[in-house]
Amino acid sequence: MSRPMQLPVSELIKHAKRAGEEDQATKKKRNDFREQKELEEQRKAGTAPAMVDIETGRDINPHIPEFIEKTPWYVPTSGPTLKHQRPHEERQKEFAQLNEWYSKGTTNNVAYKFRKGACENCGAMGHKKRDCFERPRAIGAKFTEEDMAPDDYVQPDLSLNYDAKRDRWNGFDSSTFAETVVKEHEEMAEIAKVIKAEKIKKGEIQVDADAEAEETEEVADDDKYADEMSLGQSVDMDSRTRITVRNLRIREDTAKYLYNLNENGPYYDPKSRSMRENPFLGVIGKEAEAAKFAGENYERYSGEVVQSHEAQLFAWQARSKGIDVHATAEPTKLEILQKKFNEQRETLKDDNMKKLLESYGGEEHLDAPAKELLLAQTENYVEYNRRGNVIKGEQRPLLKSKYEEDKLIGNHTTVWGSYWKDGQWGKRLCK
Repeated sequence: MSRPMQLPVSELIKHAKRAGEEDQATKKKRNDFREQKELEEQRKAGTAPAMVDIETGRDINPHIPEFIEKTPWYVPTSGPTLKHQRPHEERQKEFAQLNEWYSKGTTNNVAYKFRKGACENCGAMGHKKRDCFERPRAIGAKFTEEDMAPDDYVQPDLSLNYDAKRDRWNGFDSSTFAETVVKEHEEMAEIAKVIKAEKIKKGEIQVDADAEAEETEEVADDDKYADEMSLGQSVDMDSRTRITVRNLRIREDTAKYLYNLNENGPYYDPKSRSMRENPFLGVIGKEAEAAKFAGENYERYSGEVVQSHEAQLFAWQARSKGIDVHATAEPTKLEILQKKFNEQRETLKDDNMKKLLESYGGEEHLDAPAKELLLAQTENYVEYNRRGNVIKGEQRPLLKSKYEEDKLIGNHTTVWGSYWKDGQWGKRLCK
């Protein structure tokens, strides 16, 4: 047996002191960790003040995760901060300002002689001959040095961010809007005032002064309310608001393109989700499906759709003739006008027919029966052979029985009734 190692008393005392110090350090670390956790819980609950950023002086959100809050070892800090989470200024890319955009049009600088690097066709700086928008000249400005075009703007090299590239109003010039749209509306308003004044002079419109003043005040109030509505008032879309979405179907319904998978079937437009023709046209046994969907054209030319189209066409024709009528705004007036027009047309048609019959005669031929009834014959040519079969011409349709013919049931090769014996019918196959 090995003897235990004998240590002097001084070494034993040193070892005991070190062990005690390590135990105290461990206990201190545990207490600090517990206190830190309690402090975090109090900060999250709001009973303790939050940590303050030493760089900005702002409070740090106590709910930020620890891996975001802690500063990396390579970032020198003297206290809690979130500076390491902010973007570095030296790494930030500078983008163009809101008022910076590409220049449009051309400058007023016109040269008197051709310059090196200019367009060989028009003589303007800023583009090449292949990018010139002017008509190609027989002899370019490079050789004639006449009729030089003004130079183009030198476009700046703009650095646009994601939003600036997709901003539809970026580079909008309000002066062009005032010159085109606003000016056009003002001219239309002036023309309307002139027309109204002329109608008042002719006596077509009776206007009272008080009514005109009230109308002016109402228009001003409408404009005022419209301006207030356009200042950012939002519309609350709740469940009671009707929203119409076109070309949608229930998921359980069969899609239109699955009705007929034949190569020569009706065309299905996937963009508008429409199938104009009837997919069951000429398909035997699909009468029930045809009742559900008979093509988009069936809905267009059935019911009151045809009458609506005729009324709209009549309104257009009447308006071109000078009759002020509208199919949507005045449907009753349009219906009465259309009814009177049809009655007058029938009357004129009968009058013209009577005049023609009085002038040329032949009224007895109109009331005569058909030639097939008079002579018991038709002009349809049919040629038969000796056996009575049709060789040339239209063949008579065969009379069909109401019973099913030539229908084989089970594995039989003959039909019922092909065998007769002792007063009973049967099949020739099994007798």
